[in-house]
Amino acid sequence: MHDFKYIKSELYAEDVPVREIARKVGTPLYIYSQNTLLRHLKAYQDAFDDSSHIICYALKANSNPAVLRLLAKNGCGADVVSGGELHLARKAGIPAHKIVYAGVGKKEDEIVQALKARILMFNIESSDEMAAINEIAGRLNKKAPIALRVNPDIDPETHPYISTGLRESKFGIPIENALEHYKLARKLPHLEILGIHKHIGSQITSIQPFIDSFKKVLFLAQTLKSNGIEIRHLDMGGGLGIPYSNEHPPHPAELSRAVLPLLKGNNFNLILEPGRSIAGNAGIFVSTVLYLKKHPEKEFVIVDGGMNDLLRPSLYNAFHSVQPVKKNKRRKSLADIVGPICESGDFLAKNRELNHLSRGDLIAVMSSGAYGFTMSSNYNSRPRAAEVMVKGKEFYVVRARETYRDLSRGATIPGFLK
Repeated sequence: MHDFKYIKSELYAEDVPVREIARKVGTPLYIYSQNTLLRHLKAYQDAFDDSSHIICYALKANSNPAVLRLLAKNGCGADVVSGGELHLARKAGIPAHKIVYAGVGKKEDEIVQALKARILMFNIESSDEMAAINEIAGRLNKKAPIALRVNPDIDPETHPYISTGLRESKFGIPIENALEHYKLARKLPHLEILGIHKHIGSQITSIQPFIDSFKKVLFLAQTLKSNGIEIRHLDMGGGLGIPYSNEHPPHPAELSRAVLPLLKGNNFNLILEPGRSIAGNAGIFVSTVLYLKKHPEKEFVIVDGGMNDLLRPSLYNAFHSVQPVKKNKRRKSLADIVGPICESGDFLAKNRELNHLSRGDLIAVMSSGAYGFTMSSNYNSRPRAAEVMVKGKEFYVVRARETYRDLSRGATIPGFLK
């Protein structure tokens, strides 16, 4: 569910007309609904209320500081994959003891940063990383709290680029090799084993992959216990999908009903890492129609937002519903909605039947609150879009649109060119 709705043919974000925001802020822009963000977070909190748990929001989905502050004020933790995300999480007020740090390529300065912050735990992805964290923790006279990310080889039935739990994935340690890695970790003096981590992918629309992978992790936990290694935290990752089109992903309550019975008789603290399912349908991307172009084979609607702003359609061929900000009764036409980037792969939607659009019309690309701005770039030297948060009848610019000056910030001209 989300708070973007039509009132008398006009698209609103909560109680504010989208057209009014676009008029005052310009396009392209992202608009987020604080009410939707909170409702999605509460769905997880309510679903797992009867268990020991931490909701660690995945910053990679949307790391706008206002979004993070909103979630932090409402009890959320963080799943981070870089020193930058750790910095943003802490600056937003997320307590270090609610932060887990994943990712296959943690740099030494990032490990030091996390150790000094006293995060809950590192999710370790390889024996090399394990040795490096042990060595760095020793230099700092600390013990690094860790979980090992295991790869349960479960097919999440999602796009290959966002499937992370199969044997061929770069992520995690094969679950059949996990015991030997935990035994190695036990021997390293500057590591403290706290948990098991698994994450099998993103945009998962079925409960079964979660159940299958969770059962494997629970069996591993029992195996570890029989070998004298006690586990406190079970990090089941994230990955619950959202409806972009005709998908019917499970509600967090369905997920809890499926996995919590499996925990009976255990005292594990459960960690969940939702990202897309909190932020995805809490945001839209708004763009202005610049030109219409008709070829013998195809019609194009050229808008001012492109693949540098919203990469998912070009990267994954991902589907996003496209809606007019102002509904009209013009004839319907079939067209590709494309941006201004000099790439054939620059599109927001292909072969969409929409009521005919004209120059100056506004469109809303729905379900863009996750992996939208965070994946954006300055390709073609385009300033990145503005971000806005709506609360009831008010809206706030939570990231100003970049300017041309920003494009050269940090760059220097060497003396020999002056």
